[in-house]
Amino acid sequence: MSDAKSTSSETSPAGSLPPRPLTGAMADEVERLLSGRTRDIRLTGELRRRFDERLWRQTAKVIRSWMIWVAFVDVLTLALNALLLPGQIVLSMIAPACLLPPAAILTAVVWNKPRPAAVQRASLLVGMFLILLSVGLVGVFTGGEFYERHLSIMLFVATSAITIFSVPLAWTTAIACYALCLYFILQWHNPLLEAGSVVAATLFFSCGIIATVVARRTMNILAQKTFLLDCRDQRRVAELADANARLERLARTDPLTGIANRRWMMETLEGLWRNGRETGVVAAMLMCDIDHFKALNDRLGHSEGDRCLVKVAGIIQSCVRADRDLVSRHGGEEFLIVLPDVDEEEAVAVARRIRESVEAAALPNPASRVGPSVTLSVGVAFKSAVDTDVSLANLQHEADMALYRAKEAGRNQVSIFRRPPAAAGQAAARRQG
Repeated sequence: MSDAKSTSSETSPAGSLPPRPLTGAMADEVERLLSGRTRDIRLTGELRRRFDERLWRQTAKVIRSWMIWVAFVDVLTLALNALLLPGQIVLSMIAPACLLPPAAILTAVVWNKPRPAAVQRASLLVGMFLILLSVGLVGVFTGGEFYERHLSIMLFVATSAITIFSVPLAWTTAIACYALCLYFILQWHNPLLEAGSVVAATLFFSCGIIATVVARRTMNILAQKTFLLDCRDQRRVAELADANARLERLARTDPLTGIANRRWMMETLEGLWRNGRETGVVAAMLMCDIDHFKALNDRLGHSEGDRCLVKVAGIIQSCVRADRDLVSRHGGEEFLIVLPDVDEEEAVAVARRIRESVEAAALPNPASRVGPSVTLSVGVAFKSAVDTDVSLANLQHEADMALYRAKEAGRNQVSIFRRPPAAAGQAAARRQG
């Protein structure tokens, strides 16, 4: 609900959707309002609309409950009067008293779901007018001692509504004004009171009504301040979460190449090994090393060496499955690649594709003794589901050994680690035993 033209059809009850982030301009407005005096807080634009969305569910529930309770009390009071009062008096009460329940129930129905603000405003103001008129007319039609008593009850009903309805100040003021106007007009026609008494009573009740309206205004401002504080807290929490996410990315990413670093890779692999302890892990590990990289750095400079690392990292990533395979920079010019759920033939094919792609890129390395461009040596180690004795450390060591053999054999080639048959037989015997 807003004094302006926000529509409740756009409203989402509090808690149904996560809070939307504030824009920069909205965040600045929040800080400006919170830095000033509390009594000067005025929500406008998008902030006001969001405040209304957040408040609607609670306000609608209060209004519905109040309306239903007033209708129930009206019917109950009429029933008790029928038992306790003379029949003629009860008959005079029935017609005006029957005006209240339909007005209250219809207002509750309108507030049962979000509707345009104009509809909500009209239903509340008309409903409250009819409720107050009904209470006042019961006293007028009954007369005697009931006349002034029911007019006082009418003002009590208005005061309770003003106190608990968290609606815009204009709506609250309207309810207060026509409550006092009804009181004054009906009392003016009270044959038991003189004009001076009517004016005095109206002034007396006006003080109470005005105090209630002022209290309601203060509560509305405090509710808006609470909303602003929550907005600021949510923004700060979002900024903190974003900063933590950036730190987390930095902690697991190599700052030069943008791929995973050694720490993140080892933590991920340890989790993979733990999760596959019972079923067995099927994976291939590729250890890659840029041939004569130190000589490239010495001849072309570290900036060219950094550019080479970035290019090679990109080539490696383009040769693996983006959604499954793991690539990390393992050392200065070393890259570690893990291929889950592949057989040995597939792993070797990937290793050869990586080596050939790096060579085809023709990145200059005039200091290389292999050729004029950058080349890559790759060691491959494979673990099948039956190799339960092969740990993560074992597989990494085997990939290192295969890489060493590739370098010893002249570099720019793929070497595959083969476990000795005796070791495989001993592992099978231990499994059978």
